[in-house]
Amino acid sequence: MTKKLYYESAYIRDWETRITSKLKREDGIYLVLEETAFYPHGGGQPCDLGWIDAIPVLDVVQEEGEILHKVERVPEKDVVGCRLDWDRRFDHMQHHSGQHLLSAMCLEACKAETLSFHLGQDYATIDIARSDLPQDELMMLELEVNDQVYLNRKVTNYFVSREQAAALPLVKQPTVAENIRIVEIEGIEYNACGGTHVSATGEIGMVKLLRAEKQKGHMRLYFKCGYRALREFNAGMEILGSLSARFNTGKEEILDRIAKWDQEQKQLQAELNAVKAENDAYLAEKLLADRQGSLIKHVFADKPLKDLQNLASKLTDQADVTVLFVSEGENKVLLAQGGKSEIACGAFFKQHLADYRGKGGGSDKMAQAGFATGEDAMAFYHFTAQSLTALEQD
Repeated sequence: MTKKLYYESAYIRDWETRITSKLKREDGIYLVLEETAFYPHGGGQPCDLGWIDAIPVLDVVQEEGEILHKVERVPEKDVVGCRLDWDRRFDHMQHHSGQHLLSAMCLEACKAETLSFHLGQDYATIDIARSDLPQDELMMLELEVNDQVYLNRKVTNYFVSREQAAALPLVKQPTVAENIRIVEIEGIEYNACGGTHVSATGEIGMVKLLRAEKQKGHMRLYFKCGYRALREFNAGMEILGSLSARFNTGKEEILDRIAKWDQEQKQLQAELNAVKAENDAYLAEKLLADRQGSLIKHVFADKPLKDLQNLASKLTDQADVTVLFVSEGENKVLLAQGGKSEIACGAFFKQHLADYRGKGGGSDKMAQAGFATGEDAMAFYHFTAQSLTALEQD
């Protein structure tokens, strides 16, 4: 049985040990060590990573009490030097201890039990037994948690028997019957837990609550601790600084400046829409006047698909015509008809698009498609024009 050094101390980073077993499986090579500080997946906490004789450790799992270390290749020697990826380990310690503290404060301040914990690469979450959590309560909770961080309460862990565990004010009684590991935050909480933790709450650094959202009748809290929280703050400050420079204003005035900019953009958009409508009316009149038969076709250099759709609708509303447009800038083709044409736009596209490597579809009255190249778009446009002309002549 592997000796689990992470239970002796979460701060062991380097050690020497012996390989006791080598397993070759379909998904890779696994080593069993006489002693290990590599923590396996479990309890919502991801596994540790690192190196065994400079060979990367890819995964760590526990099977029937044994700790298996997945590696890129088998080391040349049986006695090996091991080293943790300490940044990853300490991040896990900060977040797992931060979760315990946050859960304890949720229970005390919000009367909400923690239902689950997940530690991901980007953020950590807990689900709590509350159907809602207003913003003012969330802010109060964050202050309560960080008050306990700054008090630097001692965090200890030890093993007890089932009888000893029953005498402790545990958050939840464990399911195991022996070798029950307790993580105690001094004056705050006793919790049965097998994870790795900091030695005092001050090492958590900070607990930053990012947001709360409803999840299957409960509330999910997203948070970051320690260095992750610092990186989150720095990223936010970088964005804030960029916005401040962009709008040439102080950080305190950015929201007012953005609100003013938003109003200006809405006004400009309204003016642009009015000009577009006027231009479309003129263009529709010209296209109707220049048409030959019931087909109106035109090649646009860079007109967006939405504008093509609006113009086509205007034309089919005014006359019994079939409209065929292509946008060279977007490599898109649009076909529309007023309802009296023999051709169903969507069905026609479905039948022929694959021949021109196009993707799209639509209804009987209007269809649109996109193409990987301008050549394909123009080829389909010309094919459709010829097909419609032939159909009209028949």
